[in-house]
Amino acid sequence: MAGRRPLRRSAAGAIVAILAAIVLAADQFVKHLTIENLPKHEAVPVLGEFLQLYYVRNSGAAFSIGSNMTWIFTIAMAIVAGIIVWKTFEVGSRLWAVVMGCLLGGVLGNLTDRLLREPGFAVGHVVDMISMPWMLPAIFNVADIFIVSGMISVALLVVFGLRLDGTREREHEKSAADDAASGQEDAAASAGA
Repeated sequence: MAGRRPLRRSAAGAIVAILAAIVLAADQFVKHLTIENLPKHEAVPVLGEFLQLYYVRNSGAAFSIGSNMTWIFTIAMAIVAGIIVWKTFEVGSRLWAVVMGCLLGGVLGNLTDRLLREPGFAVGHVVDMISMPWMLPAIFNVADIFIVSGMISVALLVVFGLRLDGTREREHEKSAADDAASGQEDAAASAGA
């Protein structure tokens, strides 16, 4: 990444918005195909036991946790989407823009279900359809894939020290050390004068 100029805020915002729209559209399209073409609560093998399609509606979070508190998940997802949009104004890194766009698209995909699907506004059930019984007992959707991979990517970017503005953590540490050294030199020069 060294030598690359930071993204302008407008370019970062455009990347986030475009990717979020693409992920949201893909998620909703797959959910539409699921509702129209798959039987409910019936496994449809794609790659045997490795990958199956299994159409369910989930009122809760992962593993159907909190299925009686759907409105809380709606509020939480709206807050997360708002935070991502707010943080987008600080993005100067292409990687962060891509990660935040994909993460926002995933959050908006499930938030759209919560707001617009049955049984009603803000308590809608999320459409899930992807099952990998050998790996997870959970059934998930396209939005979930982008949310999980987005959160893993955020963790990796933080661990590797890439800041939202596109600079590295070590650059900030070096700059702070240089500023401290410069301050000590100025203080010494003032004392000697």
